[in-house]
Amino acid sequence: MSTASNRLLQGKVALVTGAGRGIGRGIALELARAGARVVVNDIGVSLEGAATAESPGESVAREITALGGEAVVDTHSVADYAGAAAMVETARKAFGRIDVVVNNAGNLRDVIFHKMTEEEFDSVIAVHLKGSFNTSRAAAPYFKEQGSGAFIHMTSTSGLVGNFGQANYCAAKLGIVGLSKAISLDMQRFGVRSNAVAPFAWTRMVSSIPDETPEQKKRVEGLKKLIPEKIAPFVAALASDAAKHVSGQIFGVRNNEIYLFSQPRPIRTAHTAEGWTPEAIVERVFPQFQNDFYPLHRSGDVFTWDPV
Repeated sequence: MSTASNRLLQGKVALVTGAGRGIGRGIALELARAGARVVVNDIGVSLEGAATAESPGESVAREITALGGEAVVDTHSVADYAGAAAMVETARKAFGRIDVVVNNAGNLRDVIFHKMTEEEFDSVIAVHLKGSFNTSRAAAPYFKEQGSGAFIHMTSTSGLVGNFGQANYCAAKLGIVGLSKAISLDMQRFGVRSNAVAPFAWTRMVSSIPDETPEQKKRVEGLKKLIPEKIAPFVAALASDAAKHVSGQIFGVRNNEIYLFSQPRPIRTAHTAEGWTPEAIVERVFPQFQNDFYPLHRSGDVFTWDPV
């Protein structure tokens, strides 16, 4: 590991959830290269939550050790409140502190909305949104006590823009944006920051996208160019003390492109001194606002160019 890179996160301890594969693996390795000691959390299940014989977390921990870094493995589920607390305790027992939480663990239950079951909705909310709360809440008292800490939550353009067949995932990922902003506001006075990152990468999470039609095939070929490891340098920078002034923001990383996303603010207003009736709203307000209505775009309709 290079000396220059080591200094950025030297002395820091980071928890990375879902760190056994893909984006999480890349982040865990990059944080280690930057000098952080890492808790590699991975429950070792399929995207649908089924048990597997794999232990991807162990593999990543060995890679970190081979780099000259320090890592321990944790296999608790982020969806379990006590399990999330145990992850933070793993960090404190192994390394004496906790400085960075990267909420990356995820699952998918893609299905068109009118066919979605309660279990399919709840299971995705439990991992993405509730899981991000669980791990963040577990670390928060320690961040407050030490007067520092960085939360980095993975959102998605599925939530920020929209996508077919992902009502559960879209709701969870946009919910994470709200959670991140609330954390940044509540913990600002303690020197704690919180940001959301929308990663673009070809991983298990997107490899189930259908590629049957020519249009779908073209989209999938474009997605395959998105390298998971490209997300990691931005996360390492965001986790460092050099980003102490950055909080409450929404970013995106797409290969060599980095985005700052807008946040909802009023763009048009309508008022009347007499007060509104339903009929007046239909007659005046909807036509006035119509030119500024957002189209029913999907993520792919907005990000139409090849990755740089």
